[in-house]
Amino acid sequence: MVMMLAACGVTQPHRAPVEDRTPSRAEPPPVAAPTDTKPLPAVEPSRSLQYTVKPGDTLIRIALDHGIGWRDLARWNGLDNPNLIEVGQVLRVAAPQSSEALSTKPVVQAKVEMKPLETKPQDGKPALAQPSQPASVPAAAVGADGDLGWSWPATGPLLSSFDEQRNKGLAIAGKAGDAVLAAADGRVMYAGSGLRGYGNMVIIKHNDTYLSAYAHNQSLLVKEDQVVRKGQPIAEMGSSDADQVKLHFEIRRKGKPIDPAKLLPGR
Repeated sequence: MVMMLAACGVTQPHRAPVEDRTPSRAEPPPVAAPTDTKPLPAVEPSRSLQYTVKPGDTLIRIALDHGIGWRDLARWNGLDNPNLIEVGQVLRVAAPQSSEALSTKPVVQAKVEMKPLETKPQDGKPALAQPSQPASVPAAAVGADGDLGWSWPATGPLLSSFDEQRNKGLAIAGKAGDAVLAAADGRVMYAGSGLRGYGNMVIIKHNDTYLSAYAHNQSLLVKEDQVVRKGQPIAEMGSSDADQVKLHFEIRRKGKPIDPAKLLPGR
């Protein structure tokens, strides 16, 4: 009993309450979902891919000014009759992507007549055959951009130089029947007389950048889609749509006329 009373008399030590001093980790606030779910606006196609027909335009001139073939231009725009386009008509001047289509509905119903695009007989010679499908220039037939090894298309003296406002090329003198030579390797993109003011003309595509044009010929020696080599005779000099016998020679970069003298070798 004494021992039990002694045990009861022992004072229990005071225990301080346990305090958790670990800093609490607050949960980050939830991120609110964006309320504006409108889709981004569609990117409009470049206006440079389209051209609106103006009074006096022809399919060949539009093609030449954009550095493309008139057959491609007609095909891209579904033109059943390439000899007839209309003022206000919107034409695609670049190859469409996949199944992309472009409306060519005219804004103004005014017709623009063209001279027929078919090659006509020259001096009793039979008309040149026209290909049914356009063809691109093979890589083996052309050089790199700006490195085509240009040569003079005729041997006569220079009558007039390049002037961006009045003369888009060089005028080279000669006699009727003198040879007109391809200035570089390429493929004939056009051979005919469908562009007023140029007479019988040959246009050669050298690569995706450069074209050359040879105008006022009395006869043509090549046909469309034909591969030609530098120095090859492609026409005979004449005075068609000109006041004298001469060769009008142009070089165009992406459809824009440039001074041929800057690319041709010195004489």
